[in-house]
Amino acid sequence: MKKILISDKLSEAGINYLNQQADSGIQIHIETGLNEEGLCNIIGEYDALLIRSDTKVTRKVLEAAKNLKLIGRAGIGVDNVDIPLATEMGVIVMNTPDANATTTAELAIAHMMSLSRQLPTADRSVRAGKWERSKLMGAEIAHKTLGIVGFGTIGRIVSQRGLGLRMEVIAFDPFVAPEIYEEYGVESVSLDDLVSRSDYITLHCPLIEKTKNLIGAAQFAKMKKGARIINCARGGLIDEQALYDALKNGQCAGAALDVYENEPPAGSPLLELDNIVFTPHLGASTTEAQVAVSVEIARQAVLFLKTGEAVNALNLPRVSAEELNKSHDFMNLATTLGKILAGLANQPITKVEVALYGRAAEAAVRPVSVSALVGILSGQVSSPVNRVNAENIAKRQGIALVESVSKDSPDYVSLIKVTGHCADQTIALSGALLGGRQPRLVCINHFDIEVVPEGTLIVTRHDDRPGVISAISSVLGNANINITRMQVSTADVKDQAMAVISVSEPVPEAIMQQICHLTAVCNAKQINI
Repeated sequence: MKKILISDKLSEAGINYLNQQADSGIQIHIETGLNEEGLCNIIGEYDALLIRSDTKVTRKVLEAAKNLKLIGRAGIGVDNVDIPLATEMGVIVMNTPDANATTTAELAIAHMMSLSRQLPTADRSVRAGKWERSKLMGAEIAHKTLGIVGFGTIGRIVSQRGLGLRMEVIAFDPFVAPEIYEEYGVESVSLDDLVSRSDYITLHCPLIEKTKNLIGAAQFAKMKKGARIINCARGGLIDEQALYDALKNGQCAGAALDVYENEPPAGSPLLELDNIVFTPHLGASTTEAQVAVSVEIARQAVLFLKTGEAVNALNLPRVSAEELNKSHDFMNLATTLGKILAGLANQPITKVEVALYGRAAEAAVRPVSVSALVGILSGQVSSPVNRVNAENIAKRQGIALVESVSKDSPDYVSLIKVTGHCADQTIALSGALLGGRQPRLVCINHFDIEVVPEGTLIVTRHDDRPGVISAISSVLGNANINITRMQVSTADVKDQAMAVISVSEPVPEAIMQQICHLTAVCNAKQINI
């Protein structure tokens, strides 16, 4: 008998599905509203725990969960689960990342319609006894340009709805391959092109360091006058002060927000404006979405308990303990090479080749190659990326994976080569384990180099002539940024050199621009490992 504890409210449909599994040896118990102590008192007898956002699966809870094999989250966010400890204890954590995608996409479309016809203002006007037809002139959306920032699952659903409404749809997402845009009939553009061309802009990307305040004063200044903007993704993607200014001066005709920098947005100056529509984070708040996430997590839990197959698992190991131990250092090196590769790429990566040479070829090939994908994809998508889900995410992003092994390795006892192919760019990185354990980046394209791949790195391609390294060092020194290591390499390319500079702290973008603008510097990239 397998026992499931449900500690948060699930829909009746999800509960009914689980009850139907009684003949299969699955028993459920519902106990909501438990505090940590209460959960600890009963969790020990259960094989699976199904939760929403209220239950906190802490260290104390996990240590009390002696028989627990699965934590299932009905929804996307897993901030309330100690995933590293769950992994350490062999407890699988899974979620339902796509079950509420349609609901969120439809809210964005609803906001677009509402803005176009000033529906909230019209409602208030009629309730006040007014009849202001001429004042409430609207706009058609047919034949207008819809710009989608973030072309993942939700963004793609929005694009389908927009095309169905006879809109021209363009999208910005640097991590999606061209083939995906072609499949959906959507034009891929830069962010600057998107904000300058769009009549409606809708955001559907994760909030990470690179996307915080993605739409700020500079973007509003480039925006087509009279455009409208919608955010049903994450608070913090839009600089709210810049939005206030753009709405106030008429550069932006209207906005609709479901998410905010601070929730609820008490005291926000945006509340003073009439040309903005607010909703209280309703992205997943439909009956259908609540049913969908509940039924989906119920099905996933039953499938796992019956067969061991884990759908949407966030932390499931795929190799034996012995294989994992043998491959561990190579997997970490591959992840690091993937992060560096992603940092050097100027375009979406469409194919990744992972080759293992020498003793590295004795490692478990798939975990090593998937680890490279983890490094490439980390920080590019909203859901957590790990060695379990990286392949599926890569496929969704249009990235093909090719693997090869060879016992021959003329220069190093063990070597990993990770090559990323973009539309107009190929980047090949090689890494080795010196002494069997010490990771090194040993080659970037044709430049042989030996670098400790950790912390913050600056990679420059520059003319091979006197004074260049001194000029770069001066820019960093004037900014009080300490150089901890530096390696310089020349290649077969005439008069070209590469430097990999380790610095003590992340470098501000303004300082990176100074380096890029040095006469002899072809390009410079900052990579945080």
